[in-house]
Amino acid sequence: MADKLTPKLANDAGVDEITIGVKEFECIGALPPYDHPHVYLDMGRDDEIICPYCSTRYRYSDKLSASASKPTGAVTHL
Repeated sequence: MADKLTPKLANDAGVDEITIGVKEFECIGALPPYDHPHVYLDMGRDDEIICPYCSTRYRYSDKLSASASKPTGAVTHL
């Protein structure tokens, strides 16, 4: 059994870029019922990735915790 859950991120604010404290996550686009297919994204060695569905650019920062984002509120608790 997994020792941690993969964070889900939503861009309800419609911003171009979200800074996060994880490199592996699921982008859901927006909160339901306006979500797109939940897509697993893994930055690997890179520090940024673009969601192929909603075009949100996610940037990694080691200064943020796994439950934090800039702007705030992108990490959901579904």
